[in-house]
Amino acid sequence: MDYKKYISEKAAAEGLSAEEIYSSVALPPDPAMGDYALPCFRFAKALRKSPVAIAQDIAANFSADGVIEKAEAVNGYVNFTVNKGALAREVLKEVLSAGESYGSSREGEGKTVCIDYSSVNIAKPFHIGHLSTTAIGSALYKIFSFLGYRAVGINHLGDYGTQFGKLICAYKHWGDREEVEKGGIHAVNDLYVRFNSEATEDMEREAREYFRLIESGDKEANALFDWFKELTLKYVKGIYKKLNVTFDSYAGERFYTDKMQPVIDELRQKGLLKESEGAQIVDLEPYGMPPCLILRSDGASLYATRDLAAAIYRKNTYDFYKCLYVVAYQQNLHFRQVFKVLELMGREWAKDLVHVAYGMVSLEDGAMSTRKGKVVWLEDVINRCVEKAYGIISEKNPELENKREVAEKVGVGAVIFGALYNSKIKDIVFSYDKVLSFEGETSVYVQYTCARANSVLEKGGIPSAYSVPELLPQEAEVVKALAAFPQAVKDAAEKYEPSVVARYAVDLAQKFNKFYFDCKILSAEGDRKDFRLALTAAALTALKNALGLLGIGVPDKM
Repeated sequence: MDYKKYISEKAAAEGLSAEEIYSSVALPPDPAMGDYALPCFRFAKALRKSPVAIAQDIAANFSADGVIEKAEAVNGYVNFTVNKGALAREVLKEVLSAGESYGSSREGEGKTVCIDYSSVNIAKPFHIGHLSTTAIGSALYKIFSFLGYRAVGINHLGDYGTQFGKLICAYKHWGDREEVEKGGIHAVNDLYVRFNSEATEDMEREAREYFRLIESGDKEANALFDWFKELTLKYVKGIYKKLNVTFDSYAGERFYTDKMQPVIDELRQKGLLKESEGAQIVDLEPYGMPPCLILRSDGASLYATRDLAAAIYRKNTYDFYKCLYVVAYQQNLHFRQVFKVLELMGREWAKDLVHVAYGMVSLEDGAMSTRKGKVVWLEDVINRCVEKAYGIISEKNPELENKREVAEKVGVGAVIFGALYNSKIKDIVFSYDKVLSFEGETSVYVQYTCARANSVLEKGGIPSAYSVPELLPQEAEVVKALAAFPQAVKDAAEKYEPSVVARYAVDLAQKFNKFYFDCKILSAEGDRKDFRLALTAAALTALKNALGLLGIGVPDKM
Protein backbone atom coordinates (compact mmCIF):
# COMPACT_ATOMS: atom_id res chain seq x y z
CA MET A 1 0.00 0.00 0.00
CA ASP A 2 1.08 3.57 -0.70
CA TYR A 3 0.65 4.96 2.82
CA LYS A 4 1.49 8.49 1.71
CA LYS A 5 -1.36 8.33 -0.78
CA TYR A 6 -3.72 6.83 1.78
CA ILE A 7 -2.91 9.56 4.31
CA SER A 8 -3.14 12.38 1.78
CA GLU A 9 -6.55 11.25 0.49
CA LYS A 10 -7.98 10.84 4.01
CA ALA A 11 -6.45 14.10 5.25
CA ALA A 12 -7.58 16.21 2.28
CA ALA A 13 -9.87 19.01 3.38
CA GLU A 14 -11.56 22.03 1.84
CA GLY A 15 -8.83 24.20 0.39
CA LEU A 16 -6.25 21.40 0.36
CA SER A 17 -5.89 18.82 -2.40
CA ALA A 18 -4.65 15.28 -1.87
CA GLU A 19 -1.78 16.06 -4.30
CA GLU A 20 -0.60 18.99 -2.18
CA ILE A 21 -0.65 16.88 0.97
CA TYR A 22 1.02 13.91 -0.73
CA SER A 23 4.05 15.98 -1.70
CA SER A 24 4.45 17.11 1.93
CA VAL A 25 4.11 13.78 3.74
CA ALA A 26 7.57 12.62 4.90
CA LEU A 27 9.29 10.22 7.26
CA PRO A 28 9.92 11.78 10.70
CA PRO A 29 13.57 11.99 11.84
CA ASP A 30 12.78 9.96 14.98
CA PRO A 31 10.69 6.75 14.59
CA ALA A 32 9.29 7.37 18.10
CA MET A 33 7.38 10.33 16.64
CA GLY A 34 5.44 8.07 14.29
CA ASP A 35 5.74 6.44 10.90
CA TYR A 36 4.80 9.44 8.74
CA ALA A 37 4.69 13.17 9.38
CA LEU A 38 2.75 15.96 7.67
CA PRO A 39 4.19 19.47 8.22
CA CYS A 40 1.40 22.02 7.84
CA PHE A 41 3.40 25.26 7.54
CA ARG A 42 3.10 25.58 3.75
CA PHE A 43 -0.71 25.42 4.02
CA ALA A 44 -1.04 28.38 6.38
CA LYS A 45 -1.34 31.08 3.70
CA ALA A 46 -3.93 29.24 1.60
CA LEU A 47 -6.10 28.27 4.59
CA ARG A 48 -5.47 31.51 6.52
CA LYS A 49 -4.82 29.56 9.68
CA SER A 50 -1.78 28.86 11.80
CA PRO A 51 0.10 25.60 11.10
CA VAL A 52 -0.75 24.51 14.67
CA ALA A 53 -4.49 24.98 14.08
CA ILE A 54 -4.33 23.20 10.68
CA ALA A 55 -2.52 20.24 12.23
CA GLN A 56 -5.05 20.03 15.04
CA ASP A 57 -7.98 20.10 12.57
CA ILE A 58 -6.49 17.33 10.40
CA ALA A 59 -5.67 15.16 13.41
CA ALA A 60 -9.17 15.65 14.91
CA ASN A 61 -10.87 14.69 11.66
CA PHE A 62 -8.60 11.71 11.05
CA SER A 63 -10.42 8.76 12.54
CA ALA A 64 -8.37 5.70 13.45
CA ASP A 65 -9.05 2.65 11.30
CA GLY A 66 -7.42 -0.65 10.48
CA VAL A 67 -4.64 1.10 8.59
CA ILE A 68 -3.72 4.14 10.70
CA GLU A 69 -3.69 3.66 14.46
CA LYS A 70 -3.13 7.26 15.52
CA ALA A 71 -2.95 10.79 14.11
CA GLU A 72 -1.44 13.27 16.56
CA ALA A 73 -0.93 17.06 16.17
CA VAL A 74 2.42 18.30 17.51
CA ASN A 75 3.65 21.90 16.96
CA GLY A 76 2.31 22.29 13.43
CA TYR A 77 2.92 18.68 12.40
CA VAL A 78 0.55 15.73 12.19
CA ASN A 79 2.33 12.50 13.14
CA PHE A 80 0.75 9.29 11.86
CA THR A 81 1.29 5.85 13.37
CA VAL A 82 0.57 2.91 11.09
CA ASN A 83 -1.10 -0.28 12.27
CA LYS A 84 1.99 -2.51 12.25
CA GLY A 85 0.13 -5.80 12.12
CA ALA A 86 -1.82 -4.75 9.04
CA LEU A 87 1.36 -3.33 7.51
CA ALA A 88 3.26 -6.58 8.12
CA ARG A 89 0.51 -8.71 6.58
CA GLU A 90 0.35 -6.55 3.48
CA VAL A 91 4.08 -6.03 2.99
CA LEU A 92 5.13 -9.65 3.52
CA LYS A 93 2.44 -10.86 1.15
CA GLU A 94 3.57 -8.36 -1.49
CA VAL A 95 7.30 -9.02 -1.14
CA LEU A 96 7.08 -12.79 -1.08
CA SER A 97 4.65 -12.98 -4.00
CA ALA A 98 6.50 -10.42 -6.15
CA GLY A 99 10.00 -11.78 -5.46
CA GLU A 100 12.63 -10.22 -7.71
CA SER A 101 10.08 -7.75 -9.10
CA TYR A 102 9.26 -6.31 -5.63
CA GLY A 103 9.64 -2.54 -5.79
CA SER A 104 9.10 -2.38 -9.55
CA SER A 105 6.22 -0.59 -11.24
CA ARG A 106 4.77 0.22 -14.64
CA GLU A 107 4.74 3.97 -14.12
CA GLY A 108 7.16 4.54 -16.99
CA GLU A 109 5.30 2.42 -19.52
CA GLY A 110 5.36 4.02 -22.97
CA LYS A 111 8.13 6.46 -22.02
CA THR A 112 11.76 6.33 -23.13
CA VAL A 113 14.69 7.59 -21.09
CA CYS A 114 18.01 7.98 -22.91
CA ILE A 115 21.05 7.80 -20.64
CA ASP A 116 24.43 8.97 -21.93
CA TYR A 117 27.11 7.52 -19.65
CA SER A 118 30.65 6.14 -19.42
CA SER A 119 31.67 7.66 -22.80
CA VAL A 120 35.14 6.16 -22.91
CA ASN A 121 37.84 7.48 -25.19
CA ILE A 122 38.99 5.33 -28.07
CA ALA A 123 42.60 4.14 -27.76
CA LYS A 124 42.81 4.99 -24.06
CA PRO A 125 42.40 2.47 -21.23
CA PHE A 126 39.54 2.77 -18.80
CA HIS A 127 40.81 4.74 -15.80
CA ILE A 128 39.29 5.25 -12.38
CA GLY A 129 37.98 8.65 -13.43
CA HIS A 130 35.38 6.79 -15.53
CA LEU A 131 34.07 4.86 -12.52
CA SER A 132 31.41 7.35 -11.39
CA THR A 133 29.81 8.00 -14.77
CA THR A 134 29.77 4.26 -15.51
CA ALA A 135 28.36 3.18 -12.13
CA ILE A 136 25.80 6.01 -11.85
CA GLY A 137 24.62 5.67 -15.46
CA SER A 138 24.33 1.89 -15.21
CA ALA A 139 22.35 2.11 -11.96
CA LEU A 140 19.98 4.71 -13.44
CA TYR A 141 19.53 2.46 -16.49
CA LYS A 142 18.50 -0.42 -14.22
CA ILE A 143 16.32 1.76 -11.97
CA PHE A 144 14.35 3.31 -14.84
CA SER A 145 13.92 -0.10 -16.48
CA PHE A 146 12.66 -1.44 -13.12
CA LEU A 147 10.01 1.30 -13.12
CA GLY A 148 8.73 0.33 -16.55
CA TYR A 149 10.53 2.89 -18.69
CA ARG A 150 12.29 1.93 -21.88
CA ALA A 151 15.87 2.80 -20.98
CA VAL A 152 18.37 3.41 -23.78
CA GLY A 153 21.99 3.26 -22.66
CA ILE A 154 24.27 5.33 -24.88
CA ASN A 155 28.07 5.19 -24.81
CA HIS A 156 28.99 8.49 -26.52
CA LEU A 157 32.47 7.35 -27.47
CA GLY A 158 35.29 9.87 -27.58
CA ASP A 159 36.33 8.91 -31.11
CA TYR A 160 36.98 12.28 -32.71
CA GLY A 161 39.93 14.66 -32.45
CA THR A 162 43.56 15.40 -33.25
CA GLN A 163 44.77 12.78 -30.76
CA PHE A 164 43.98 10.10 -33.34
CA GLY A 165 46.32 11.76 -35.81
CA LYS A 166 48.97 11.66 -33.07
CA LEU A 167 48.31 7.96 -32.50
CA ILE A 168 48.68 7.09 -36.16
CA CYS A 169 51.87 9.14 -36.35
CA ALA A 170 53.28 7.41 -33.24
CA TYR A 171 52.34 3.99 -34.61
CA LYS A 172 53.98 4.77 -37.95
CA HIS A 173 57.22 5.80 -36.24
CA TRP A 174 57.46 3.32 -33.37
CA GLY A 175 54.66 0.76 -33.57
CA ASP A 176 54.65 -2.91 -34.50
CA ARG A 177 51.31 -4.52 -35.36
CA GLU A 178 52.09 -7.84 -33.71
CA GLU A 179 53.23 -6.15 -30.49
CA VAL A 180 50.20 -3.86 -30.41
CA GLU A 181 47.83 -6.79 -31.00
CA LYS A 182 49.54 -8.61 -28.14
CA GLY A 183 49.62 -5.62 -25.77
CA GLY A 184 46.14 -4.40 -26.73
CA ILE A 185 44.90 -1.06 -25.50
CA HIS A 186 47.82 -0.59 -23.12
CA ALA A 187 50.28 -0.83 -26.01
CA VAL A 188 48.25 1.79 -27.91
CA ASN A 189 48.25 4.07 -24.87
CA ASP A 190 52.02 3.68 -24.50
CA LEU A 191 52.39 5.02 -28.04
CA TYR A 192 50.16 8.01 -27.20
CA VAL A 193 52.15 8.80 -24.04
CA ARG A 194 55.43 8.46 -25.95
CA PHE A 195 54.22 10.85 -28.65
CA ASN A 196 53.38 13.52 -26.07
CA SER A 197 56.81 13.27 -24.51
CA GLU A 198 59.02 12.76 -27.59
CA ALA A 199 57.26 14.19 -30.67
CA THR A 200 59.18 16.71 -32.78
CA GLU A 201 57.60 19.70 -34.57
CA ASP A 202 57.67 17.71 -37.80
CA MET A 203 55.80 14.86 -36.11
CA GLU A 204 53.21 17.31 -34.75
CA ARG A 205 52.60 18.55 -38.31
CA GLU A 206 52.48 14.95 -39.51
CA ALA A 207 49.89 14.15 -36.82
CA ARG A 208 47.65 17.02 -37.93
CA GLU A 209 47.87 15.74 -41.48
CA TYR A 210 46.89 12.22 -40.40
CA PHE A 211 43.82 13.62 -38.62
CA ARG A 212 42.92 15.52 -41.79
CA LEU A 213 43.25 12.25 -43.70
CA ILE A 214 40.87 10.54 -41.23
CA GLU A 215 38.30 13.31 -41.76
CA SER A 216 38.67 13.22 -45.54
CA GLY A 217 38.05 9.47 -45.64
CA ASP A 218 41.56 8.24 -46.41
CA LYS A 219 41.45 4.44 -46.53
CA GLU A 220 44.71 3.66 -44.69
CA ALA A 221 44.22 6.28 -41.95
CA ASN A 222 40.66 5.11 -41.26
CA ALA A 223 41.68 1.45 -41.28
CA LEU A 224 44.22 2.21 -38.53
CA PHE A 225 41.66 4.24 -36.59
CA ASP A 226 39.08 1.42 -36.86
CA TRP A 227 41.71 -1.03 -35.58
CA PHE A 228 42.39 1.18 -32.54
CA LYS A 229 38.62 1.38 -31.97
CA GLU A 230 38.24 -2.40 -32.23
CA LEU A 231 41.02 -2.94 -29.65
CA THR A 232 39.40 -0.39 -27.33
CA LEU A 233 35.89 -1.85 -27.49
CA LYS A 234 37.17 -5.38 -26.95
CA TYR A 235 38.96 -4.16 -23.84
CA VAL A 236 36.18 -1.99 -22.37
CA LYS A 237 33.45 -4.55 -23.01
CA GLY A 238 35.37 -6.98 -20.80
CA ILE A 239 35.28 -4.42 -17.97
CA TYR A 240 31.62 -3.62 -18.61
CA LYS A 241 30.82 -7.33 -18.32
CA LYS A 242 32.55 -7.46 -14.92
CA LEU A 243 30.63 -4.38 -13.75
CA ASN A 244 27.27 -5.69 -15.07
CA VAL A 245 27.00 -2.70 -17.41
CA THR A 246 25.17 -2.79 -20.75
CA PHE A 247 24.68 -0.34 -23.62
CA ASP A 248 22.19 -0.15 -26.47
CA SER A 249 24.26 2.25 -28.57
CA TYR A 250 27.96 2.98 -29.06
CA ALA A 251 27.30 5.99 -31.33
CA GLY A 252 30.19 8.31 -30.50
CA GLU A 253 31.27 11.76 -31.62
CA ARG A 254 32.39 10.55 -35.03
CA PHE A 255 28.89 9.20 -35.72
CA TYR A 256 27.62 12.79 -35.85
CA THR A 257 30.17 14.05 -38.42
CA ASP A 258 27.56 14.16 -41.20
CA LYS A 259 24.80 15.36 -38.86
CA MET A 260 26.40 18.65 -37.78
CA GLN A 261 26.00 20.66 -40.99
CA PRO A 262 22.16 20.69 -40.86
CA VAL A 263 22.42 22.05 -37.30
CA ILE A 264 24.88 24.76 -38.40
CA ASP A 265 22.62 25.65 -41.34
CA GLU A 266 19.60 25.92 -39.06
CA LEU A 267 21.46 28.15 -36.60
CA ARG A 268 22.50 30.41 -39.48
CA GLN A 269 18.99 30.43 -40.99
CA LYS A 270 17.44 31.42 -37.66
CA GLY A 271 19.92 34.24 -37.17
CA LEU A 272 21.51 32.64 -34.13
CA LEU A 273 24.99 32.17 -35.60
CA LYS A 274 27.34 35.13 -35.33
CA GLU A 275 30.99 35.69 -36.25
CA SER A 276 33.43 36.50 -33.47
CA GLU A 277 37.18 36.78 -34.19
CA GLY A 278 36.74 34.47 -37.15
CA ALA A 279 34.84 31.83 -35.14
CA GLN A 280 31.10 31.09 -35.35
CA ILE A 281 29.24 31.47 -32.06
CA VAL A 282 25.77 31.67 -30.52
CA ASP A 283 25.65 34.72 -28.24
CA LEU A 284 24.41 33.68 -24.80
CA GLU A 285 25.40 36.82 -22.91
CA PRO A 286 21.73 37.88 -22.49
CA TYR A 287 21.27 34.62 -20.55
CA GLY A 288 24.25 35.14 -18.25
CA MET A 289 26.60 32.78 -20.11
CA PRO A 290 29.65 33.20 -22.34
CA PRO A 291 29.12 32.53 -26.06
CA CYS A 292 28.64 28.95 -27.23
CA LEU A 293 31.40 28.22 -29.75
CA ILE A 294 30.02 26.29 -32.75
CA LEU A 295 32.89 26.48 -35.26
CA ARG A 296 36.50 27.47 -34.68
CA SER A 297 38.15 30.06 -36.93
CA ASP A 298 39.59 27.21 -39.04
CA GLY A 299 36.09 25.78 -39.54
CA ALA A 300 36.57 22.84 -37.17
CA SER A 301 33.60 21.67 -35.08
CA LEU A 302 33.61 21.44 -31.30
CA TYR A 303 32.01 19.39 -28.53
CA ALA A 304 28.97 21.69 -28.52
CA THR A 305 28.42 21.22 -32.28
CA ARG A 306 28.42 17.46 -31.92
CA ASP A 307 26.27 17.51 -28.77
CA LEU A 308 23.64 19.64 -30.52
CA ALA A 309 23.55 17.16 -33.41
CA ALA A 310 23.44 14.23 -30.97
CA ALA A 311 20.52 15.65 -28.98
CA ILE A 312 18.46 16.25 -32.14
CA TYR A 313 19.31 12.77 -33.45
CA ARG A 314 18.30 11.15 -30.15
CA LYS A 315 14.97 12.99 -30.07
CA ASN A 316 14.22 12.00 -33.68
CA THR A 317 15.33 8.40 -33.13
CA TYR A 318 14.01 7.60 -29.65
CA ASP A 319 11.42 10.34 -28.99
CA PHE A 320 12.64 10.39 -25.41
CA TYR A 321 10.71 11.48 -22.35
CA LYS A 322 14.02 12.47 -20.75
CA CYS A 323 17.59 12.43 -21.99
CA LEU A 324 20.19 12.24 -19.22
CA TYR A 325 23.87 13.15 -19.53
CA VAL A 326 25.91 11.54 -16.75
CA VAL A 327 28.95 13.79 -16.95
CA ALA A 328 31.23 15.38 -14.32
CA TYR A 329 30.25 18.71 -12.79
CA GLN A 330 33.12 20.48 -14.58
CA GLN A 331 30.87 20.40 -17.67
CA ASN A 332 28.00 22.29 -16.00
CA LEU A 333 28.46 25.37 -18.21
CA HIS A 334 28.84 23.32 -21.38
CA PHE A 335 25.47 21.62 -20.89
CA ARG A 336 23.73 24.82 -19.84
CA GLN A 337 24.95 26.35 -23.10
CA VAL A 338 23.93 23.39 -25.27
CA PHE A 339 20.47 23.16 -23.68
CA LYS A 340 19.93 26.92 -24.09
CA VAL A 341 20.98 26.86 -27.76
CA LEU A 342 18.48 24.06 -28.43
CA GLU A 343 15.80 26.10 -26.67
CA LEU A 344 16.64 29.14 -28.83
CA MET A 345 16.39 26.88 -31.90
CA GLY A 346 12.76 26.27 -30.92
CA ARG A 347 13.21 22.73 -29.59
CA GLU A 348 10.61 22.74 -26.82
CA TRP A 349 11.92 19.36 -25.65
CA ALA A 350 15.15 21.04 -24.51
CA LYS A 351 13.50 21.14 -21.07
CA ASP A 352 13.68 17.33 -21.03
CA LEU A 353 17.48 17.28 -21.22
CA VAL A 354 19.14 16.72 -17.85
CA HIS A 355 22.79 17.02 -16.88
CA VAL A 356 23.33 14.46 -14.12
CA ALA A 357 26.49 15.95 -12.65
CA TYR A 358 28.83 14.03 -10.35
CA GLY A 359 32.02 14.68 -8.40
CA MET A 360 35.49 13.41 -9.15
CA VAL A 361 36.95 10.11 -7.97
CA SER A 362 40.57 9.43 -7.13
CA LEU A 363 42.64 7.08 -5.04
CA GLU A 364 44.12 8.18 -1.75
CA ASP A 365 47.36 9.23 -3.50
CA GLY A 366 45.68 11.80 -5.75
CA ALA A 367 44.36 12.47 -9.24
CA MET A 368 45.61 11.27 -12.64
CA SER A 369 46.50 12.43 -16.15
CA THR A 370 46.33 10.10 -19.16
CA ARG A 371 48.52 12.31 -21.33
CA LYS A 372 51.45 12.10 -18.93
CA GLY A 373 50.95 8.41 -18.33
CA LYS A 374 50.22 8.88 -14.64
CA VAL A 375 46.90 7.14 -14.33
CA VAL A 376 45.24 4.36 -12.35
CA TRP A 377 43.43 1.90 -14.60
CA LEU A 378 39.98 0.83 -13.45
CA GLU A 379 40.76 -2.81 -14.23
CA ASP A 380 43.67 -2.63 -11.77
CA VAL A 381 41.37 -1.22 -9.08
CA ILE A 382 38.82 -3.99 -9.72
CA ASN A 383 41.46 -6.73 -9.73
CA ARG A 384 43.03 -5.44 -6.53
CA CYS A 385 39.63 -5.33 -4.81
CA VAL A 386 38.86 -8.88 -5.93
CA GLU A 387 42.25 -10.13 -4.66
CA LYS A 388 41.87 -8.35 -1.33
CA ALA A 389 38.34 -9.75 -1.03
CA TYR A 390 39.70 -13.25 -1.71
CA GLY A 391 42.24 -12.84 1.07
CA ILE A 392 39.65 -11.59 3.57
CA ILE A 393 37.15 -14.34 2.68
CA SER A 394 39.85 -17.05 2.84
CA GLU A 395 40.78 -15.88 6.32
CA LYS A 396 37.19 -15.59 7.60
CA ASN A 397 35.83 -18.76 5.99
CA PRO A 398 38.68 -21.02 4.74
CA GLU A 399 36.29 -23.91 4.06
CA LEU A 400 34.02 -21.85 1.76
CA GLU A 401 33.47 -23.38 -1.66
CA ASN A 402 33.85 -21.24 -4.81
CA LYS A 403 35.93 -18.61 -2.98
CA ARG A 404 37.09 -17.11 -6.28
CA GLU A 405 33.53 -16.65 -7.52
CA VAL A 406 32.47 -15.13 -4.20
CA ALA A 407 35.51 -12.82 -4.15
CA GLU A 408 34.62 -11.61 -7.65
CA LYS A 409 31.11 -10.58 -6.54
CA VAL A 410 32.42 -9.01 -3.34
CA GLY A 411 35.33 -7.16 -4.96
CA VAL A 412 33.40 -5.86 -7.97
CA GLY A 413 30.46 -4.94 -5.72
CA ALA A 414 32.79 -2.96 -3.46
CA VAL A 415 34.05 -0.92 -6.41
CA ILE A 416 30.52 -0.12 -7.64
CA PHE A 417 29.13 0.61 -4.18
CA GLY A 418 32.10 2.83 -3.40
CA ALA A 419 31.06 5.05 -6.31
CA LEU A 420 27.33 5.04 -5.47
CA TYR A 421 26.91 5.24 -1.69
CA ASN A 422 27.47 8.98 -1.31
CA SER A 423 25.53 11.72 -3.08
CA LYS A 424 26.72 11.75 -6.69
CA ILE A 425 27.89 15.37 -6.58
CA LYS A 426 30.48 14.68 -3.86
CA ASP A 427 34.11 14.07 -4.75
CA ILE A 428 35.21 10.55 -3.78
CA VAL A 429 38.55 9.41 -2.42
CA PHE A 430 38.52 5.67 -3.03
CA SER A 431 39.88 3.58 -0.14
CA TYR A 432 40.33 -0.19 -0.54
CA ASP A 433 40.12 -0.79 3.20
CA LYS A 434 36.88 1.17 3.60
CA VAL A 435 34.98 -0.34 0.65
CA LEU A 436 35.95 -3.89 1.67
CA SER A 437 34.99 -3.58 5.32
CA PHE A 438 32.55 -6.18 6.68
CA GLU A 439 31.41 -3.54 9.16
CA GLY A 440 29.91 -0.18 8.30
CA GLU A 441 28.19 1.25 5.28
CA THR A 442 29.52 -0.99 2.52
CA SER A 443 28.24 -3.45 -0.04
CA VAL A 444 30.25 -6.15 1.72
CA TYR A 445 28.21 -5.56 4.88
CA VAL A 446 24.97 -5.85 2.88
CA GLN A 447 26.17 -8.95 1.00
CA TYR A 448 27.21 -10.58 4.29
CA THR A 449 23.75 -9.79 5.69
CA CYS A 450 22.24 -11.55 2.66
CA ALA A 451 24.46 -14.58 3.26
CA ARG A 452 23.36 -14.60 6.91
CA ALA A 453 19.67 -14.48 5.94
CA ASN A 454 20.21 -17.18 3.32
CA SER A 455 21.85 -19.43 5.93
CA VAL A 456 18.83 -19.04 8.22
CA LEU A 457 16.45 -19.95 5.39
CA GLU A 458 18.54 -22.97 4.36
CA LYS A 459 18.09 -24.33 7.88
CA GLY A 460 14.54 -23.21 8.59
CA GLY A 461 12.93 -23.01 5.16
CA ILE A 462 10.34 -20.50 3.98
CA PRO A 463 6.93 -21.27 5.50
CA SER A 464 4.04 -21.72 3.09
CA ALA A 465 1.74 -20.11 5.65
CA TYR A 466 2.26 -17.88 8.68
CA SER A 467 0.27 -15.57 10.90
CA VAL A 468 1.38 -12.12 12.05
CA PRO A 469 1.76 -11.85 15.86
CA GLU A 470 1.95 -8.64 17.84
CA LEU A 471 5.21 -7.19 16.60
CA LEU A 472 8.27 -6.52 18.68
CA PRO A 473 10.03 -3.19 17.91
CA GLN A 474 12.88 -4.94 16.04
CA GLU A 475 10.40 -6.82 13.83
CA ALA A 476 8.37 -3.66 13.21
CA GLU A 477 11.47 -1.76 12.07
CA VAL A 478 12.25 -4.43 9.46
CA VAL A 479 8.64 -4.37 8.25
CA LYS A 480 8.69 -0.56 7.92
CA ALA A 481 11.98 -0.72 6.03
CA LEU A 482 10.56 -3.32 3.64
CA ALA A 483 7.54 -1.12 2.99
CA ALA A 484 9.83 1.81 2.11
CA PHE A 485 11.63 0.08 -0.78
CA PRO A 486 9.24 0.98 -3.65
CA GLN A 487 9.37 4.64 -2.63
CA ALA A 488 13.17 4.54 -2.39
CA VAL A 489 13.35 3.30 -5.99
CA LYS A 490 10.99 6.07 -7.15
CA ASP A 491 12.97 8.71 -5.25
CA ALA A 492 16.22 7.48 -6.82
CA ALA A 493 14.72 7.89 -10.29
CA GLU A 494 13.15 11.29 -9.60
CA LYS A 495 16.40 12.67 -8.14
CA TYR A 496 18.69 10.79 -10.57
CA GLU A 497 20.42 9.63 -7.40
CA PRO A 498 21.32 5.90 -7.06
CA SER A 499 22.72 6.60 -3.58
CA VAL A 500 19.09 6.55 -2.36
CA VAL A 501 18.95 2.81 -3.17
CA ALA A 502 22.47 2.19 -1.80
CA ARG A 503 21.62 3.86 1.50
CA TYR A 504 18.32 2.02 1.64
CA ALA A 505 20.19 -1.30 1.35
CA VAL A 506 22.47 -0.40 4.26
CA ASP A 507 19.54 0.80 6.38
CA LEU A 508 17.56 -2.41 5.81
CA ALA A 509 20.66 -4.53 6.48
CA GLN A 510 21.24 -2.72 9.79
CA LYS A 511 17.63 -3.21 10.86
CA PHE A 512 17.65 -6.86 9.85
CA ASN A 513 20.87 -7.49 11.76
CA LYS A 514 19.42 -5.92 14.90
CA PHE A 515 16.39 -8.19 14.51
CA TYR A 516 18.68 -11.18 13.85
CA PHE A 517 20.76 -10.63 17.01
CA ASP A 518 17.90 -9.57 19.32
CA CYS A 519 15.22 -12.05 18.27
CA LYS A 520 15.51 -15.82 18.04
CA ILE A 521 14.52 -17.10 14.62
CA LEU A 522 15.28 -20.81 14.30
CA SER A 523 14.71 -21.49 17.99
CA ALA A 524 11.49 -19.47 18.16
CA GLU A 525 8.30 -21.46 18.58
CA GLY A 526 5.17 -21.97 16.50
CA ASP A 527 3.67 -18.98 14.69
CA ARG A 528 6.46 -16.67 15.85
CA LYS A 529 9.08 -18.87 14.14
CA ASP A 530 7.14 -19.03 10.88
CA PHE A 531 6.59 -15.27 10.90
CA ARG A 532 10.28 -14.59 11.52
CA LEU A 533 11.33 -16.93 8.73
CA ALA A 534 8.92 -15.15 6.38
CA LEU A 535 10.32 -11.79 7.51
CA THR A 536 13.86 -13.06 6.86
CA ALA A 537 12.89 -14.21 3.36
CA ALA A 538 11.29 -10.84 2.61
CA ALA A 539 14.36 -8.95 3.85
CA LEU A 540 16.65 -11.09 1.69
CA THR A 541 14.46 -10.41 -1.35
CA ALA A 542 14.49 -6.63 -0.83
CA LEU A 543 18.26 -6.57 -0.21
CA LYS A 544 18.95 -8.59 -3.36
CA ASN A 545 16.67 -6.35 -5.41
CA ALA A 546 18.33 -3.20 -4.08
CA LEU A 547 21.85 -4.45 -4.80
CA GLY A 548 20.72 -5.74 -8.19
CA LEU A 549 19.59 -2.22 -9.18
CA LEU A 550 23.13 -1.06 -8.45
CA GLY A 551 24.65 -3.86 -10.54
CA ILE A 552 25.94 -5.81 -7.54
CA GLY A 553 25.67 -9.59 -7.26
CA VAL A 554 24.87 -11.46 -4.05
CA PRO A 555 26.74 -14.64 -3.03
CA ASP A 556 24.68 -17.30 -1.24
CA LYS A 557 27.51 -17.84 1.25
CA MET A 558 30.45 -15.76 2.45
